[in-house]
Amino acid sequence: MTIRIALISVFLCVSFQGSLAGAADDRCPPTQPDAQGPFYKPSVPLRDNTGTGLIIEGTVLTTETCEAIAGARVEWWQTAATGRYDDDHRGARLTDSEGRYRIETDFPPPYSGRPSHVHFKVFAPGHRTLTTQVYPEKGQRVIPFDFVLVPE
Repeated sequence: MTIRIALISVFLCVSFQGSLAGAADDRCPPTQPDAQGPFYKPSVPLRDNTGTGLIIEGTVLTTETCEAIAGARVEWWQTAATGRYDDDHRGARLTDSEGRYRIETDFPPPYSGRPSHVHFKVFAPGHRTLTTQVYPEKGQRVIPFDFVLVPE
């Protein structure tokens, strides 16, 4: 019994110290960037959707405090059902007062050996711009996806 209590104490102590040591770094890790690709166009219109059937939603956060960023600009672009990029599948949203965004779009088809994907570019004052991609799986209709930005 004493050995079991001692082992539990050691385990809890090591676990607690490990969680404290990584708390600042692990609590809100930055979103990994991904390729922008050649089809990005700046100054896309603000809109809620570019199609139907796939919802991507989440919150834009800062790594510094893990707090939401209100007013961040979330841009997205993807291919149409033909596998070609077009202006109908480009849009932008501003996050609400709680840093949330929600877009609805068509499910992007795979093309030229690439899996289905939606490109994103996220801008927020005082933070590095993030360019990344979200990869929906076949049949997926809702994707929760937070963007975590790094301060400048």
